[in-house]
Amino acid sequence: MFSRRSDWKLAPNRFTEAQRELQAEGREVLDLTVSNPTQVDLPYDAERILASLGNPRAMDYDPQPKGLASARRAVVSYYCEQHDAFELDGESIVLTTSTSEGYSYIFRLLCDPGDEVLVPKPSYPLFEFLADLDDVKLVPYPLIYDHGWQIDFPSLYGAVNPDTRAVVVVHPNNPTGSYIHQHERSLFNSFCLEHGLGMIVDEVFLDYPHDGVRQSTFVSNRDVLTFTLSGLSKISGLPQMKLAWIVTSGPENETTTALTRLEVIADTYLSINTPIQLAAPVLLEQRKNIQPFLIERVRTNLVELDRQLTKQKACRRLNMEGGWYAVLRVPVTRSDEDLAIAILRRASVLVHPGHFYDFPSDGYLIISLLATAHKFREGMERVLELVND
Repeated sequence: MFSRRSDWKLAPNRFTEAQRELQAEGREVLDLTVSNPTQVDLPYDAERILASLGNPRAMDYDPQPKGLASARRAVVSYYCEQHDAFELDGESIVLTTSTSEGYSYIFRLLCDPGDEVLVPKPSYPLFEFLADLDDVKLVPYPLIYDHGWQIDFPSLYGAVNPDTRAVVVVHPNNPTGSYIHQHERSLFNSFCLEHGLGMIVDEVFLDYPHDGVRQSTFVSNRDVLTFTLSGLSKISGLPQMKLAWIVTSGPENETTTALTRLEVIADTYLSINTPIQLAAPVLLEQRKNIQPFLIERVRTNLVELDRQLTKQKACRRLNMEGGWYAVLRVPVTRSDEDLAIAILRRASVLVHPGHFYDFPSDGYLIISLLATAHKFREGMERVLELVND
């Protein structure tokens, strides 16, 4: 009765079972995996945000496959103001409800069933479910760590074959926090050009460099067909508002064909609701209020993490450049899952094991930097005490 694509292993793993056990006991757990900015005591302008959703024009249904022009102009303004992308045209933008939906649109655009897409490893595990739903096969290419994260381009070239249709680039990567630098961008362009591939660039954490230096966006990449994904979830810290987008760039003949077909795909679903689109200018402007608080929270917790790490010898933090997460290198005395379960049960702190993000071996824990300062400080004290025991 059911499709093979939805035949996932849905039984809870041991880590999930341990979380449920503590929840049933009513035990208070310090969550150092939190990724939802609306739940970490940040000062949102709730009055302005909620007022933006009450536009009377929301009573009129005007279905536009790419999204309302006013909402797309707001996205153009964001890129002009924040990233100096002055040549961006609203006609190159297709609005979606999420970056996940954007991935799905692009997979459907570029791939037939069984075709392959190259994805970085380690990275966020969501790709696997999206690929399954769109009948796409994911082929990993590794990031390697040597005083910082780097793309393993020889392995990337070794992974491509006649069934490959695209390469996913995460800028910056989640959770490694590594940006794509100019020489790597040139290598990716050459690689895609040589093999006739599309480039899918995930920029949801682009606005969060730890050194405060603005990173360049791919929305102006003209060398190869490029699809740049982002949205309100991270830019304005508003994941509940469900507005994201695809920006298409590249050679004119390819972008014209891609946008024509993407418009049909979007028209088939018409998933974006009108109130959110009308509120888009206000919601995107909210980044100017919330991003400074998010950046300060991440920096404060990163300083605290480094302070605690200097007082012990068992763990170290891997270098990172942006995003909301830190990667800890820990002694391999057991599997990462066993260690995360031990930390949860004995220290009442929730952290993610490295295998959750497809790290190639044990010895990694992933820590969110979004928790309030006192919870982060106490949580890390408990974690490091247990790991150093």
